[in-house]
Amino acid sequence: MAISQRLAKNLKLPVISAPMFLVSGPELVIAACRAGVIGTFPSLNQRSTAGYAEWLDRLDSELGPDAAAYGVNLIVHKTNPRLAADLAETVKHEVPLVITSLGAVREVIEEVQSYGGEVFHDVTTLKHARKAAEQGVDGLILVCAGAGGHAGDRNPFALMHEVREFFDGTIILSGCLSTGRDIAAARMMGADFAYMGTRFINTVESMASPEYRQMIVESGSADIVYTPAISGIPANFLAPSLVACGLDPKNLAEKQGVDFGTEHEAKAWKDVWSAGQGATAVTDIVPVAELVARLQKQMSEARDQFFTSELA
Repeated sequence: MAISQRLAKNLKLPVISAPMFLVSGPELVIAACRAGVIGTFPSLNQRSTAGYAEWLDRLDSELGPDAAAYGVNLIVHKTNPRLAADLAETVKHEVPLVITSLGAVREVIEEVQSYGGEVFHDVTTLKHARKAAEQGVDGLILVCAGAGGHAGDRNPFALMHEVREFFDGTIILSGCLSTGRDIAAARMMGADFAYMGTRFINTVESMASPEYRQMIVESGSADIVYTPAISGIPANFLAPSLVACGLDPKNLAEKQGVDFGTEHEAKAWKDVWSAGQGATAVTDIVPVAELVARLQKQMSEARDQFFTSELA
């Protein structure tokens, strides 16, 4: 297991609230960090670098010494015109954790590590995991089958085993994790952190609309559609939201290319709602503090049950 002292400080659960496009904002991050888990948000959830810097200022001023660390997600892709400017603000504010997506770039990694920050990188395949490790990332986020947003199609048991064979840094597991039992299972598989997105959409502090959150409550794993049709990269979406936009979930034209940071991309994700197959375990909308307390209880019960079992 490998969680640094900086990220372990004030951590009550080995959980990262994933950075979700148009969903994760400062209210969610602050609530998560105060509750004892790592809260994160995408820099592109602010319409400008100046706005992003304002959010960082707010986090720095409102998160006291008893809060867990926070992180930001940077899209490291040629279609993101704000990368250089957002990275400069990230370094200026010495953001503790930076989550990079769609590209592991050594220069970005070194800039973050220069002030003691850590870089975790999203990967969906063994090939991408090896490339990111070679670039010097501190952690790998294994985005496995069923995860919300941009996701892979690998079984978590297989990908966890393959990555642990060569990587001794921090491993974060993503994909259908919605309960404390899921967190316990991820840890037993060898992950250091559980990466939870869909479960945190359905919190009072998220920026998701009431209709979006209610759709998650009403959805099961069969209501999740895995498709590249929205952004050009395979991702999981709620089928009812596709239908509401006049799309046929069973007949979607594959989109060519990506366009992160554009108004078109933002509109697409605003109208078509993402969620993972873990939505099947999400049945309510609660404050983050209540959710974290529930997850703690469930994880403790799961561990107690395992270690008292005759099969343990």
